[in-house]
Amino acid sequence: MQKKIALVTGCAGFIGSNLVKKLLENNYRIIGVDNYRTGKKDFIKKFIRNNKFKFYNLDLTKNANLNKIFKNKIDLIFHVAANADVSKGYKKPYNDFKYNTLMTFKLLEHARLKKVKKIIFCSTGSIYGETKNIPTPENDFFPIQTSMYGASKLACEGLIQAYSEAYNIKSYIFRFVSILGPNYTHGHIVDFYNKLKKNKKVLKILGNGKQRKSYLHIYDCLNAIFKTINRKSKNNVNIFNLGTNEVITVVESAKIICKFMKVNPRFNFSGGERGWIGDVPHIKLNISKILKTGWRPKYTIKQSIISTLNYLNEKKT
Repeated sequence: MQKKIALVTGCAGFIGSNLVKKLLENNYRIIGVDNYRTGKKDFIKKFIRNNKFKFYNLDLTKNANLNKIFKNKIDLIFHVAANADVSKGYKKPYNDFKYNTLMTFKLLEHARLKKVKKIIFCSTGSIYGETKNIPTPENDFFPIQTSMYGASKLACEGLIQAYSEAYNIKSYIFRFVSILGPNYTHGHIVDFYNKLKKNKKVLKILGNGKQRKSYLHIYDCLNAIFKTINRKSKNNVNIFNLGTNEVITVVESAKIICKFMKVNPRFNFSGGERGWIGDVPHIKLNISKILKTGWRPKYTIKQSIISTLNYLNEKKT
């Protein structure tokens, strides 16, 4: 039986490159696209010679590039590409609109014209803003948005839902907590790791260190996605939170990192309950819906942090 052809946007990024690996292991044929804004050539170099992987170095905000991509036969789309620099979103707000909202609209419009009937979208728990309903379920009432990233992703979700209902496109929207694991490129763990490599005596921590967050390993994340999209669903729009039932404070994660690196620095806090403008001090998603599929995370948050640190160590050698 011929395996379906999947378009993977952002294929050279952290999540995208791990997704490509899993798709190839499942015998999919892949069209991968990345403009290398945050993606890494090293992450996909082992796939380039695989005859099941066809790569395009293109910016998908441009119609000419989308026309080129959609000349290929495409059965389903994994839309992973995004402007992922959450903390600096307020400094360059156009990036979130361009590389999240505008790109998603253009991708959907081409998918509609080419009659692609399935799209999987990587969203974020940040769309819930500073909700008081924690752990937060998928049907929570949305409060005021606090970050450009979250706002742009919420706009993407709205577009996907509308296209799904209007044009009978099956969509799967996954709202992630922060993801950890191999090929991890940005976030507080890599930030703390790099800081401690330079200075073992002092670690600067944004905010008061009491921010409570949840994290999920990339392998658990992808297993949840595949388990869900391979199930039959009567709904055009399918929305799932992905996370764990654990949370950890920034200070607690910093201590795990320090112990792993065998250092004992003084913590220097910038102060305040937020690490940056738009930072949400407490994120924990209600994952009861995804648990009903039979999926269970295999990694604890601590194990996910250690896995990420092992990857960072291996990368440095």
